[in-house]
Amino acid sequence: QGALVYGSGAQMFAQVFSAIVVILAFTAGSLLIQWLGEQIDVKGIGNGISILIFAGIVSRWTSIFTTIKTWLGFAAGGEVKYYFLIPVFVVLAISVIVFIVILNAAERRIPVQYAKRVVGRKMYGGQSTHLPIKVNASGVMPIIFASSILSLPQTISMFWQPESGSVGAHILNLFSQTSVFYIVLYALLILAFAYFYASIQFNPIEIANNLKKNGGFIPGFRPGKPTSDFITKALGKVTFVGALFLAVVALLPLIVGAVNSGLRNVALGGTSVIIVVGVALDTVKQMEAQMLMRHHKG
Repeated sequence: QGALVYGSGAQMFAQVFSAIVVILAFTAGSLLIQWLGEQIDVKGIGNGISILIFAGIVSRWTSIFTTIKTWLGFAAGGEVKYYFLIPVFVVLAISVIVFIVILNAAERRIPVQYAKRVVGRKMYGGQSTHLPIKVNASGVMPIIFASSILSLPQTISMFWQPESGSVGAHILNLFSQTSVFYIVLYALLILAFAYFYASIQFNPIEIANNLKKNGGFIPGFRPGKPTSDFITKALGKVTFVGALFLAVVALLPLIVGAVNSGLRNVALGGTSVIIVVGVALDTVKQMEAQMLMRHHKG
């Protein structure tokens, strides 16, 4: 009996010790990554943590080349369909990247005119500018929120396995990534979170009041409520286009994986491509700004 108690105590100690080691390893790794990101920022490149995430995502894209290499072997073996599948796959992947680049930089520019003011002997105002509304102002946040909520049933299924044919099993099957219900619900959640994020980020009433205080107005609309109503309507249209863009990019891997299970692990779209494109464009802009600042005359 003493040996049994000693054995169970030693086993419990080993489990607790393993848990502590895992927690400390994760904490130390997070601190190391944070320090590396700060070093990238200190050197003037910027986007330190984002660049590390960028490198991690790109390093996992070797599966694409592995898949293409396998298909080339099948094509060499006499399977004719892969001669058509490989060009279609490459064109689709390039089209997704081009589509993300275009819509990531797209914006709706609302013209703003400032009235002329005479202060003393000087005249101020009179210039024309614009109010930019980005199509994809929320970035990847709606996709992250939607995928986090839809991952809860899959997490529950890891701890609870209902009997096949029961109500619980049918509910969990609805939330599998290949089901139509999951894809439709995923798209609706992305749309909802895109509008939610835009409403937090953009306040049309405050913008209209600031324009009115500074003597600015949108041509064809009176200052105050008509201006805020127009900005709200324009924001709703732009947000809808951006939400559709996010839904298409996020659902493309799920649809391709449902059609062909062999392509389920190949990244044709989703959050990773949006992050990679966004970080790459932002880093290029920051490096161009650094070069302009260092090589400016004077």
